Amino acid sequence: MLQDIIEIIILSAIQGISEFLPISSSAHLILVSSLYEFKSNSLLIDISLHLGSLLAIIYYFKNDLLDVKNNKRLLSLIFSGSIPLIIVGYILYSTDLIYSLRNVKVIAWTTLIFGIILYISDKSRFDKKISTNLNFRSILFIGLLQVLSLIPGVSRAGITITAARILKFNRLDSSKISFLLSIPALCGASFLGLKDIYNESISLNYLVFIAIISSFIFSFLTVKFFLNYINRFSMNAFVIYRILIALVLFSIIY
Repeated sequence: MLQDIIEIIILSAIQGISEFLPISSSAHLILVSSLYEFKSNSLLIDISLHLGSLLAIIYYFKNDLLDVKNNKRLLSLIFSGSIPLIIVGYILYSTDLIYSLRNVKVIAWTTLIFGIILYISDKSRFDKKISTNLNFRSILFIGLLQVLSLIPGVSRAGITITAARILKFNRLDSSKISFLLSIPALCGASFLGLKDIYNESISLNYLVFIAIISSFIFSFLTVKFFLNYINRFSMNAFVIYRILIALVLFSIIY
């Protein structure tokens, strides 16, 4: 019992922290699960972890989401930018092609390559803002690049922030765009998971609730920390982390 709870808290921390930082949550969950073979890890727990992150980001941006009248344009743009990921993600999952990408070699190379791309995109100072510069063309560009996050190691947060930085949005607003785009992405991931377990016998237990609550806490704190951090510092720390992780993986593979 205690071991199961510890495992859930570890998985929640990995999900909550890496989902919103540019370091790839799927890569970390795959690597940790394969290294330690957590007994409590299951499809239902995975859905619970994503649900916790989804609830956290909705709660954090609740004022923007509830104020539909004043944010109607922003919300419609976020929805439009999520369509490419939803379509391609559904195709990859329904054809099982997504599972062919889930290996350590792919994670190692994508972690390194997209970390370097993040560094390059973050080098210059830009000043575009969501309120005045986000339009359909820019959100479509960000949404199309977001599709690459279906490959483990790319990082959904990382690639969307990179795309926004390429379009010359400032770091803070690039991060906000990434966080808002995570809402449809997490909804889609949860839906696909529920679809897979629809015909299975499901028994809700205390681990599911612990997973949701702990993932919510880690996710909320990560979003709050990251927005404060990125308002003062660059992405260099995350780039260095990605490079170190890639080097460790390369040493194991080769």
